[in-house]
Amino acid sequence: MLQVQILNLLLFQMKIKNIDRYQRLRDFHVPISVLDDIFGNQDNLSILNTAWDALIKEGCKGDDIAKEISQLIFRDLNIIPEEDAQE
Repeated sequence: MLQVQILNLLLFQMKIKNIDRYQRLRDFHVPISVLDDIFGNQDNLSILNTAWDALIKEGCKGDDIAKEISQLIFRDLNIIPEEDAQE
């Protein structure tokens, strides 16, 4: 029974982490459709989390990480960020 509770706690923490990362990337104007594709595909989510965790290990903080990763997403998908498109 205790093992099930620990597993549920770990899954809950992973969901919270993913929600936080999703929202941080939204704060940097990554389109919802792009984020839904990333977070809805386990392979893509694993790549995102690996990159995010590597930046944490390098000493980066949440907003700096989200900014860096959002810029990579924009570059790789050839997307103009919303804030730039309005100018």
